[in-house]
Amino acid sequence: MGSSKQTNLTTGRLRARPTQPTETGSVELHPLGLSDSRDGVIYVPAGYRGERSAPLILMLHGAGGDAEGAMNILQDLADPFETILLAVDSRRQTWDVIMSQYGPDVAFIDQALTQTFTRYAIDPNRIAIAGFSDGASYALSVGLTNGDLFKHIIAFSPGFMAPADQVGSPRLFVSHGQRDTVLPIDRCSRRIVPRLQQAGYDVLYQEFDGPHTVPGEIRRAALEWFMNETAATP
Repeated sequence: MGSSKQTNLTTGRLRARPTQPTETGSVELHPLGLSDSRDGVIYVPAGYRGERSAPLILMLHGAGGDAEGAMNILQDLADPFETILLAVDSRRQTWDVIMSQYGPDVAFIDQALTQTFTRYAIDPNRIAIAGFSDGASYALSVGLTNGDLFKHIIAFSPGFMAPADQVGSPRLFVSHGQRDTVLPIDRCSRRIVPRLQQAGYDVLYQEFDGPHTVPGEIRRAALEWFMNETAATP
């Protein structure tokens, strides 16, 4: 049993899957309560009803950031798009595979997703992983490795991708600022996107005239893409 768990973690594979909720979760913004230090938050729109399964977006922060900062990127759009947002803190300054290999962050994300699936009715065809900067790199990496869980991946200004495997056929939204000096577009998204397309992935790519950020029109475009994509999913 221990060996199987360790293999699961180091290969970046997540075990959590949507199920019939057995508990009742709170609405609006609240902490996960899974860790005393580095934890996470979840935002559930006030209009959420347990009898109707909801979309879910797992949001990942950039290097040195936290779950609250990641949540702020999309939170104002959660209610109009009726989407549950889940954000977790990395165990260290940034995500495990960026520093070494998959492990503790995969375990914590699995724990956070399991808790969420236990408390809320989530549509299995409407689950996305998203992130900004290092969080976008990790979203690409974990998302491609777990494309059977995450049918959609949203990467705001990613630096690279390091999937342990390619599972499923997730669709992707990638954005990047043309004046990004933190993760320059020429050596990041303009290399990443062609690689994804050559591998057969469906990618919507948007560049914008700006620095290392997520403008309002890009945030809205990503959510509209996600909702339109999921509405078309059988």
